[in-house]
Amino acid sequence: MLSTDPAGHPAVIELRQYTLRPGRRDELVELFDRAFVETQEETGMTVLGQFRDLDDPDRFLWLRGFRDMTVRHRALTAFYGGPVWAEQGPQANATMIDSDDVLLLRPLSAASGLSVSPTERPRVGAPAPDRFVSATVWSFPPGRPDGTALIRDGLVPVLHTTGPAPLAVLTTETAHNTFSGLPVRTGENVTAVITAYPDEDAHRRHVAELRTHPLARDEILPGIEREQTSAPQVLRLAPTGRSLIR
Repeated sequence: MLSTDPAGHPAVIELRQYTLRPGRRDELVELFDRAFVETQEETGMTVLGQFRDLDDPDRFLWLRGFRDMTVRHRALTAFYGGPVWAEQGPQANATMIDSDDVLLLRPLSAASGLSVSPTERPRVGAPAPDRFVSATVWSFPPGRPDGTALIRDGLVPVLHTTGPAPLAVLTTETAHNTFSGLPVRTGENVTAVITAYPDEDAHRRHVAELRTHPLARDEILPGIEREQTSAPQVLRLAPTGRSLIR
């Protein structure tokens, strides 16, 4: 979905992963989709995607975007200092054990960012779509660009030829976190690839095609493995009813 609104092409993106109290994810999803979408966007940010983690019933993930770091500071100050968070925030926080697993990211290139249209967002109460989203996050040594270059120049072109093109390819935003009320992970050097599929079977087929592609199998994937500091985090996600990423 394309948008001419700069807010629909964010240059700064937060990937937020929350660990919730057992059995309370649906409560947070309902509250979030009802109370925290338009009210955040009114301050200048874009709520990009909200997801249930398919591998953990007590995990909730979401992404939000900002035009730049200055807008991020202004929007976060307005929202978390405003009446909606004052009223509804305690209920949201009561569902959470941890909300500090946050990556601050930016598009890897001008063509690899998320493009969404908030005007096309489903209504409050819309059912969750029968869709599957994959987000893979690779971690590399700080200051070393080789792994990210392999993903940009090698892996992404192969992904385009073997299945759906990624919705976005993101990397670490190194700017200082100017909103101290919300911590982000520091000292990181990550690259994330986000892709949407009709269902999980389509994702499995794409992964199989990738692993048997000669260039990926013999050069690209082994090269990325040599550069990474740990196995990539593979997130299997189900969009909520109001997620723009789906």
